[in-house]
Amino acid sequence: MNKPLRRISLFCGLLVLALLIRTNWLQYVQAEELSTRKENRRVQIAQYATERGNIIVKGEPITGSAVTDGSDYKFKRTYQDGPLWSPVTGYASQAFGSTQLESLEDGILTGNDDRLFFDRTIGMFTGEKKQGGNVVTTLNPDAQRAAFKELGDKKGAVAAIDPRTGAILALVSTPSYDPSSFAGNSKADEKAWVELKDSEDKKLVNRALRETYPPGSTFKVVTAAAALEHGVVKNIDDPTDTPEPYILPGTQTKLPNSHTGCEKASLNEALRISCNSVFANMGDKVTRDKMVETAEKFGFNNDKIDIPVRAFASIYDKKMGKDGNAQSAIGQFNTAATPLQMAMVTAAIANDGKLMKPYMVDQLTAPNLDIIEKHEPQEMSRPLSAANAQKVQEMMVNVVEKGTGTNAKIKDVKVGGKTGTAQHGEGNKKRPYAWFISYAENPDGTSPVAVAVVIEDSEGTARDDISGGGLAAPVAQAVMKAVLGSQG
Repeated sequence: MNKPLRRISLFCGLLVLALLIRTNWLQYVQAEELSTRKENRRVQIAQYATERGNIIVKGEPITGSAVTDGSDYKFKRTYQDGPLWSPVTGYASQAFGSTQLESLEDGILTGNDDRLFFDRTIGMFTGEKKQGGNVVTTLNPDAQRAAFKELGDKKGAVAAIDPRTGAILALVSTPSYDPSSFAGNSKADEKAWVELKDSEDKKLVNRALRETYPPGSTFKVVTAAAALEHGVVKNIDDPTDTPEPYILPGTQTKLPNSHTGCEKASLNEALRISCNSVFANMGDKVTRDKMVETAEKFGFNNDKIDIPVRAFASIYDKKMGKDGNAQSAIGQFNTAATPLQMAMVTAAIANDGKLMKPYMVDQLTAPNLDIIEKHEPQEMSRPLSAANAQKVQEMMVNVVEKGTGTNAKIKDVKVGGKTGTAQHGEGNKKRPYAWFISYAENPDGTSPVAVAVVIEDSEGTARDDISGGGLAAPVAQAVMKAVLGSQG
């Protein structure tokens, strides 16, 4: 072979080698990246080529699938009582993607999860259509409906937990939306999406998980736990050394109380009538670092709380001064919490100091209902001892029986609670948030539900009438009744 031919052969060989390298690179190295790119319509078409599996609540599907006419996508998602369940399901839209359970469990719901490989393989031989698996939730439909009904047209959220296991029983956010309204890719779906996305009411935001609020006086139960755990208070009925007026540490600022009788009030009495001065004083005596320690055991400053949907981190400031710590101890200053976080606080207290990791998915099942994965309850932390938890329980029961939380009473049921009215905005000029946290204990001593309610805004309610006991406590009562009734 002459020299020019050898050069051409060598060049062609290099081209073939480059082509083989490029092909293998695409097939084996970049395959997953390319297959999951949002620009790859074949992935989306395949995603909606078969009916999705369902999200299940108490044995009944709250989702479905419907044939799409005139589209590359054969099926679109449908929802039963969409506004009721959207804080749980999220949405799956042909045009706008997916969120929450629909996104996190997409592999199971589409049937593409590797754990369903055997089912897909068998289907190839039997000729059965590919099917998605199911996501079985922990939700209690009675509690969910009670929360949604009682919130009504108010802006707010509810989170309810089984204290013994961490199972989420209700997760409601209002105002809500219907994910069916933009599940397709038509002009009507686009219009519905734009209206929701641009809504001033932030309907697409899950307020139970993805909004933080100053928790106000509901945080006083955390401060009470810290005071007991760190030995600042031993007997909840002993007088404290709280003066009246109370001056914030290092300042000349007087901290006002909404009630009389707070001077030297005991921890028990101070929680009953919600004395700011006593709990600010307790927070200062505990010290910032030990307040942070206790708050973090309850879940604050943790940005990895997944249920499996990730919740925003609730905050207790680690760097503030003594005056900021005193204000934070009453749920103001920089303190911020999600409704889920305050339900976790309540659940830990109700469960004798043991905080269970919150979860919303009980099990994942194959199309034939075989269990692929089952959740086992896990302990998350021990924010306080059983003895001290029982002291805080006693104080919370006193709030409901004789204090600011009487609207949460349930006949023949032991109920503990704490109200909160959180000021916010520049100069505290915005309408306050109304909070209520509570737990209910059956006559046999079991404690099946802990609840947190926040009402962000209530149209038609005078500012002076906005209170945790007046607005939020009846919502919590309805949820607790629903859970107790459905388990009784």
